[in-house]
Amino acid sequence: MSGSTRSARVVQGWEHGFSGGARIVLSALVGGYRGLLGAREWLYGRGLLRSRTLSCPVVSIGNLTVGGTGKTPAVDLAAGTLADLGRRVAIVSRGYGRRSSGIQVVADTASIRLDPVDAGDEPFLLARRLPGVPVVVGANRYDAARLAVERFGATAIVLDDGFQHRTLAKDLEVVMTRARRPWGNGRLLPHGPLREPLTALARADLIVAAGADRVEDAEEVREAARRHAPGVPVVAARYVPVESWEAERMRPHPLGDLATRRLLAFAGIASPESFARTLDTLHVEVADFATFADHHWYTAGDLAALDARAAALGAEGLVTTEKDWVRLRGVARAGRPIHVVSVRLELLDAAREWQRVFERACPRR
Repeated sequence: MSGSTRSARVVQGWEHGFSGGARIVLSALVGGYRGLLGAREWLYGRGLLRSRTLSCPVVSIGNLTVGGTGKTPAVDLAAGTLADLGRRVAIVSRGYGRRSSGIQVVADTASIRLDPVDAGDEPFLLARRLPGVPVVVGANRYDAARLAVERFGATAIVLDDGFQHRTLAKDLEVVMTRARRPWGNGRLLPHGPLREPLTALARADLIVAAGADRVEDAEEVREAARRHAPGVPVVAARYVPVESWEAERMRPHPLGDLATRRLLAFAGIASPESFARTLDTLHVEVADFATFADHHWYTAGDLAALDARAAALGAEGLVTTEKDWVRLRGVARAGRPIHVVSVRLELLDAAREWQRVFERACPRR
């Protein structure tokens, strides 16, 4: 069984539940994971482990589940909000899947300094989206954030994937969820996608249900907030396509051009169905949709196989996400053009709540 097939089966189980022996084994492992969470909470509660503070506000964009909740576009939106409040922003991330080690500067105020393999796909993407904003990666988020303050004069830090991170004290906790089936099968890791029980939502200052088409799509998230985090506001948000380009030539073209084309779609992200909905809003004729494991780094063989599949289906090209484009840059390829679609996060309701919590944590300068 290939790694992609195994990953797909795990994701399917996390969404809809496991059966047979897998269910029994994973249920047993949940107890150990719950014990680790409890031990960490006990150590922090008694001061044996401590969160360290910085000289500037720290805004955490995190989630309660594994992957696919729109953290990257939310970090982008948060950085813009803080800049509007007069802050010099820096982004700090672990840099999941990167080849480099230690603390690394992905981008400074002038340019991007690392390629995607050494930066990690998401930090590189954020550096590309936010020119002039320093991006620093490191497993020790406190030391990485301190470097951003000392070297670049940052007056606000946006911490990517920071909800479970406790070594760095945070001034604002934004929790991202999916609007639809936000908790999957509702089980803790490894039996389900939950990193923590739903009671952890009480630590949030704001919950954002991403991938909604309508405000009503976030009702399951609101119900969980009413039960486990009364008083914490919930905001619905959608993904809005904003630009498109041809990967090989980096040639931009109007998004409307995609509506006239029959394309083979592919994605290696945690929630490929969100990309499928984006293509639907663009009226793309999708010949087929190929999925890969989240954070999949593409090879020339992958792209050749996709091109052959497109040829067999009579597709004139391929289409993928901006995050996938980061992971196929530099791979030699020939054949049909690959179109890239970039999306941003747009708040559907209660935008004032987003602004309010940011102004409270980071007063306007």
